[in-house]
Amino acid sequence: MRVHNGAEGYDEALYLRLYKRKEKKFVKMQREVYDVDPRFMLEQDGSTLVPLDKFANGEVINEEDKVVYHMSPEEKDSIQKLIKEYDIRPPFDEKKCREEFSSIQEMAKKENVDRLPHELYQQIADVRVFSLGYCTKEILSQLKDLSKENEKKMNRVLNEYSKAQQEENIPQIIRERFGFHDCEVTEFTVGKKDVVMRLDTRGGFTNFNMITFVASEIIKQEGHIVGSTWLYEELYRMENGYEAHILFAGEGMPELIIRCNDIIIEEK
Repeated sequence: MRVHNGAEGYDEALYLRLYKRKEKKFVKMQREVYDVDPRFMLEQDGSTLVPLDKFANGEVINEEDKVVYHMSPEEKDSIQKLIKEYDIRPPFDEKKCREEFSSIQEMAKKENVDRLPHELYQQIADVRVFSLGYCTKEILSQLKDLSKENEKKMNRVLNEYSKAQQEENIPQIIRERFGFHDCEVTEFTVGKKDVVMRLDTRGGFTNFNMITFVASEIIKQEGHIVGSTWLYEELYRMENGYEAHILFAGEGMPELIIRCNDIIIEEK
């Protein structure tokens, strides 16, 4: 969000000028992304990797610290598929891109109406300009105060949750492994007794890619879980097992609540 003196009043000419500026920037960025040749990913094969912490701290990196990355045949095949799709892609559709930008702005206006405190929203002269990322100095100050207050509330909730989770009688191995933030769900199989979930962990922070909820019962399932990304989890100890609450990033923010007798987390 940036301060703009013109945001103090309703000015149609100003809005149109700012809209065109933002639209042009959006189209340029989308075109650059569209034109990225996936062949660059093949250059990673055979590259030397070093420990990030040592590199960031300026420490001496010894030969034994270095690891040569060798790309798997599956990864190479996946990249070759992307290259084929790239080579036959149609011309960049600028009209569609402009329509997408317009839709994003309409959604932003609606979200601002829904999420901003009423007294703050009433001070905005033109919500269209605000949705483009411009406001007055006074409103920006209030937004910063609101952000700080929300951060305090969030930290308080997270601390309370963390404390409650530590008090749950959950085996350490499950507590340590049951976290798949930024991992994509590739398979969700509901069997007669067990539910099995497989994940693509390349975007996450774990190598464990398979969860088996033993003797399970789905309490709540909303949205399409396959293809969504693991965002947040809560795990509770029940009398005869566990209850897991999982929120995913994806269309409609899929959600899963499942009870089970045991949880098996593996790398397969």
